[in-house]
Amino acid sequence: MIKDLVKESRGRMEKTVEALRDDLQGIRTGRASPALVEKLLVDYYGVPTPLQQLAAISAPEPRLLTIRPWDASTVSTIEKAILKSDLGLTPNNDGKLIRLAIPRLTEERRRDLVKIVARRVEESRVAGRNVRRDAMDDLREIEKEGLISEDEMYKGRDEIQELTDDFIKQVDEIGSAKEAEVMEV
Repeated sequence: MIKDLVKESRGRMEKTVEALRDDLQGIRTGRASPALVEKLLVDYYGVPTPLQQLAAISAPEPRLLTIRPWDASTVSTIEKAILKSDLGLTPNNDGKLIRLAIPRLTEERRRDLVKIVARRVEESRVAGRNVRRDAMDDLREIEKEGLISEDEMYKGRDEIQELTDDFIKQVDEIGSAKEAEVMEV
């Protein structure tokens, strides 16, 4: 029973780590990466749709992204979505292809991006602590029902705390790596 609870908590924490990785891919560094705009939501006939489902995205040069929509009528809506996003990029449109020139980041913008990374890392830490809290509550509930002994409850609590510590360490490492990538000139 405790093993199932720990396994469930581990799964939820791993999903949080994956969500953080996906989220941080969308934060711009000095290089062009299709991941920068893949998840950008575009209003496609009234339905918010990720850009990767509407167009082919490529990085032909280190500081250039090209977006080739499969439906030429969506070029202007994709362009509007890019302008509305917090990417700070200005799209160039030739009617069939959208080009996004990735300018060099200023020191001030790098510091702003590091703050965004830190905020998202903290949100992930909080999510991990919420998983721990839920697991601890479940442990106490199982112990109150008499399904496990008090010693087993304490052992389970220690396992969950160890899992949480490992999770937070992993999240911090991911955040530190992304901060270093953003600050790299």
